[in-house]
Amino acid sequence: MPRFALPLLLLAPAVFAADPPKADKDGWEPLFDGKTLDGWTPKLKGHELGDNYADTFSVKDGVIRVDYSKYDKWNTRYGHLFYKEKFGHYRLRIEYRFVGEQVKGGEGWALRNSGVMIHCQDPKTMTKDQSFPVSIEVQFLGGNGKDPRPTCNLCTPGTNVVLKEKLHTPHCTNSTSKTIHGDEWVTAEVEVNGGGTVKHFVNGELVIEYEKPQLDPKDADAKKLIKDEKKLILEEGWISLQSESHPIEFRKVEIKRLKK
Repeated sequence: MPRFALPLLLLAPAVFAADPPKADKDGWEPLFDGKTLDGWTPKLKGHELGDNYADTFSVKDGVIRVDYSKYDKWNTRYGHLFYKEKFGHYRLRIEYRFVGEQVKGGEGWALRNSGVMIHCQDPKTMTKDQSFPVSIEVQFLGGNGKDPRPTCNLCTPGTNVVLKEKLHTPHCTNSTSKTIHGDEWVTAEVEVNGGGTVKHFVNGELVIEYEKPQLDPKDADAKKLIKDEKKLILEEGWISLQSESHPIEFRKVEIKRLKK
């Protein structure tokens, strides 16, 4: 063996070992490494946790792709891609865009419709046929070319919030954002303060604000999670990216941890 071989072998691990993602100078940590789905677990309706049916979620060209090219039809396989860690106080930043055509059989309301779920229940507690995790949804909508369709709206599967100092129970509430047509990249941000205020931003503009996210005691899925009806406020939870029948790409998923 040549004399220089041993030093090269000793150096190799240091050269090629992958360092875990670190926060930048402003405190933003990447949750998506741009190459793999490491740290993320899929859960699709009708399938067990971890079963990535028909490669619904994949990574290509530096983006997380929600893709239905291997589907015969939609068959209401609502899906969610869960990050491995739960959070309580943070600011989440996501860059997304809608692409392509909706899969055959997708509901009309799901055209250019997706989102990110915050304060999610533990994905291990979801039933096999559960459509959505109990959570707060930051709903992403893309324009259809003619009608107003604001994005970063509020939806509440199994939950309620307090809006303008009153308990707010409608399932979905529009934000004040502009309609974004086409395949334009959009920057969505969510500021979450535990069980306090939650704010949605679109391209830096505040579009909706509410507080006291909480379990809905009238919802069947939420009932299974309630241990004390006097303690409904959600202080923390998991984050998940949605699959709702229209292809979408997520280019960046970052988080900044906030002090309580």
